[in-house]
Amino acid sequence: MKFIMMQTRKLPELLQIVLNISLFLMAIVLSVLLMKETWSIFSSVILSSEEIDSYFAFTDELLVFFLYFEFIALIVKYFKSNFHFPLRYFIYIGITAIVRLIIVDHDEALSTFWWSMAILVLIASLFLANTRVVRKDH
Repeated sequence: MKFIMMQTRKLPELLQIVLNISLFLMAIVLSVLLMKETWSIFSSVILSSEEIDSYFAFTDELLVFFLYFEFIALIVKYFKSNFHFPLRYFIYIGITAIVRLIIVDHDEALSTFWWSMAILVLIASLFLANTRVVRKDH
């Protein structure tokens, strides 16, 4: 019984190591995708001699770039803040993702309205998450 108790105490440490390795590998993959997206944006703006076909598509690419950037920043913050994910980074990612969704799929006014309300709720949550009472990384 004592052996089982000792092994269960080591389990969280093992899972933390697995999580850290997985997040590190995910950061590498996201960095590669970020560079690919950067090249795509650079080539469509600078290297392309023709006018941009769709500004919605370009804005979509730009927002995907920021999503990659935010996820990488979240992983960096995780390692810098002693293996803790700050809530406000998830809110930033959620707001960016919803803005991207509205830009790409804005055909129905009611749907766009509800997504806008979701952004408003996330901004209110961000305000609450940035108060000194809730925030622990100041």
